[in-house]
Amino acid sequence: MDAVMPGAGSPFLNGPRARVPAVPEGLLEGVMAPAYVVDGEGVIAAANDAALALLQRSAVDLLGQDAHDLLHRDSHGRTLPRSRCDMRDALLAERTRHSDVGWFARGDGSLLGLSWFLTPYALGPGRSGALVMLYQRKEAADSREEAPSTTALSELERLALLAETTTQLTSTLDVEDALHRLAALTVPLLADWAVVDLLTESDEVRRALVVQYKDGLLVERADLQGPMPPLPQESPMPLSRALRGAASTVATASTYHGPPDSGIAVEQHRLFEETGMHSAAIAPIRGLRDTLGALTLGRSERLDGFTAGDLPLLEDVTRRAGLALDNARLYQRQRKVSETMQRHLLPQMPAIPGLQMTARYVPAPQASQVGGDWYDAFPLTDGATALAIGDVVGHDLDAAGGMAQVRNMLRAFAWSDPESPSDVVTRLDQAVMHTAEVPMATMVFARLTSADDGLWRLQWTNAGHPPPLLVTYDGRTSFLTEGHGILLGTGTDRPRQDAAVTLPPAATLVLYTDGLVESVRHSIDVGLDQLRKHAASLARRPLDSFSDSLLNRVRPQDNDDDVAFLALRTPPPRE
Repeated sequence: MDAVMPGAGSPFLNGPRARVPAVPEGLLEGVMAPAYVVDGEGVIAAANDAALALLQRSAVDLLGQDAHDLLHRDSHGRTLPRSRCDMRDALLAERTRHSDVGWFARGDGSLLGLSWFLTPYALGPGRSGALVMLYQRKEAADSREEAPSTTALSELERLALLAETTTQLTSTLDVEDALHRLAALTVPLLADWAVVDLLTESDEVRRALVVQYKDGLLVERADLQGPMPPLPQESPMPLSRALRGAASTVATASTYHGPPDSGIAVEQHRLFEETGMHSAAIAPIRGLRDTLGALTLGRSERLDGFTAGDLPLLEDVTRRAGLALDNARLYQRQRKVSETMQRHLLPQMPAIPGLQMTARYVPAPQASQVGGDWYDAFPLTDGATALAIGDVVGHDLDAAGGMAQVRNMLRAFAWSDPESPSDVVTRLDQAVMHTAEVPMATMVFARLTSADDGLWRLQWTNAGHPPPLLVTYDGRTSFLTEGHGILLGTGTDRPRQDAAVTLPPAATLVLYTDGLVESVRHSIDVGLDQLRKHAASLARRPLDSFSDSLLNRVRPQDNDDDVAFLALRTPPPRE
């Protein structure tokens, strides 16, 4: 068995390659086991034929290279950090060491599990290095058989993964967010690809997410996502069985090479072709009552395939994912019902000649899509227009029900006997105390009338609500703080006051609830000042653009409250 070493005329001493350390003649003569020699810096100086054959590399590929960078890998085929390399530690410490398990990259790209022995070796006077001998583990038949599976994860790592899965998935109520979190938990730790197929409420199949680990990033493959063919009820193919709730399965690229038995099988064949997956583990995602979908983890870059030993961990992950997705779907179903309810509770803006008017409602981020914040605008029998903005305590379905009662009673009182705003609100307060299931509420109620000179007059009363904001065409702002009184539902019999102002031409009046200006990070005065400044800067925007931009700029991100918003703009001055 010959040793391969550079001599005086060796081509390895010249050219762009790393230098090859000079070594004594006959360094590896008589060494029968696969072996190579490195200098004190870890550069390969010599290798025998047995090592070249085992590593499937030529002398040109091996000599002069850093052994750690070229050969050493972790159990997933990734370059091993130098700080975690026992072999390099032994070299630098000039100590003898051996290991039963080490992973080496072969010339054909495969991963080889080997035992190794390293001992210091004198390369010449004052020059030390190391001799490395390699031998195959007894249980290894070939590189694919002994490449590790996810069962190589320690018990602590498995428990940590399951705990993180529970934490990550139960902390969101958004289905799409939950799916992306699931992909990030499993890729690249367990696989190179994550694919999620979901069953809709109408039993249709949708490929909801396909994620690839590429260049250190998770890349979503939208081209592989979308609707899927119907789920066959008798197909024995792995994905079809998983979507019916059957046990998890390991599949390979050849699984879907035969004649397809369904449209889903055709799509699976396409998935394997497009992704280059050679091995996949497919497990059902089960909710409390039924199957929600399936998770496919695929390997294309790493060489080891999934085995049956990997499936229990995958099933533990999908069991947690199923509970989280079940909760998220239930929440989204409730939100959909709530949105429909909200659309019926909040009115359409009336068309008033000469005036522009618009309204917005932004639900509380972490609550149902309805709440106690509301707005209203409606014509009165004497030709005036009523405006209202209010807030019933809470932002849930109970608050929404209370809001509907208050709004309907306000309309009845204002319509039946048009009076000053303060009189209407006084009657409303008395009714709330005796007939409505409303703990407390704030509101601004106003009458808007036009004069012969073309200007509009606003008369209002305020029951403990943030003051309306008036913005002129040239950007001057003022809060309408007059007419302020106590909120509804206190039982206090205090007289309420009215206030009035003439609105300038092309002016914007803003009515809003406290969710627009309150924050846990600053006082409401800071929020009001932000509202004033941004409204002034947007004064000449079209009313819809003004409203949307103001909400986006002013509403605090940390405020878990809904927002009702009503804005109107008076006509420009007469020519």
